[in-house]
Amino acid sequence: MTSARRRSYGVKGAPYAFLLPATVLFALFFALPIGYAVWLSLHKVKVSGLGLGAGARNEVWAGLENYTDSLTDSELLAGALRVLGYGCIVVPVMLGLALLFALMLDSEKVRLAPFTRLAIFLPYAIPGVVAALLWGFLYLPSVSPFYYVLDALGLPQPDLLDGGPLYGALSNIAIWGGTGFNMIVIYTSLRAIPAEVHEAAKLDGATPLQTALRIKIPMVAPSLVLTFFFSIIATLQVFNEPTTLKPLTNSVSTTWSPLMKVYRDAFGTGDIYRAAAEAVIIALATLVLSFGFLRAANRRNRQDARQGGAR
Repeated sequence: MTSARRRSYGVKGAPYAFLLPATVLFALFFALPIGYAVWLSLHKVKVSGLGLGAGARNEVWAGLENYTDSLTDSELLAGALRVLGYGCIVVPVMLGLALLFALMLDSEKVRLAPFTRLAIFLPYAIPGVVAALLWGFLYLPSVSPFYYVLDALGLPQPDLLDGGPLYGALSNIAIWGGTGFNMIVIYTSLRAIPAEVHEAAKLDGATPLQTALRIKIPMVAPSLVLTFFFSIIATLQVFNEPTTLKPLTNSVSTTWSPLMKVYRDAFGTGDIYRAAAEAVIIALATLVLSFGFLRAANRRNRQDARQGGAR
């Protein structure tokens, strides 16, 4: 083989050599665990006799039995409905605040913009468990300073960790922690808008509100789609907040969210096969919802592009 041919093979193989470490890590820490979870979900333990002694418990093929049981499990379905209500509060409020803060920071009249950006973003840097504990003690009537103030003023003291207010209490933790991240994403897109666009809007006599509604928001639509996409995934995977608040109230059960149900089945009752099936179902539901949303967003973008071209 000539040196020129060896160099040619070396150049062609270079991209694969650079991709090899990432491919190995992807296979070991992503593809392999998923494959193992799917394999577990298709099996179950068969107990012989009293389940005592060697060979009394054997792993056997279960097919789709675990999936059938999970899809008909009232606790899992109830948890999914609770997460749906939780998401209906978190996603619109969090993204609405993130967009509002980003537009305010992008205003020419804003002062102390670097400090304000940091102050809004800082809660995102706090670990979720720590944030949930912080808010949990602020919600707890026996230790919260807010309840002492309300009591001193003779005002009613609602229990935010019981009943309907619990949704608001949990949503507040997620909104407080996630608004800053989404704000930074949207604000970065706003700063990328060419200065000529702002100057043209001023020359046309557009007010700051008109500029925000008719120029800025449409131009950062891809960022809004991205943040909405991430927010949906985070909502479907809610776990830290209700799990952390559970010792503080009896209103949060061990199956409050689908992921809590998976954790209970895997490490509480020891049924890892059922838990694996539930985890696969949650992953598939997240994938379908995410893919459906992205496809709808792309279809809308194509329609807007065709309409713009027609004009």
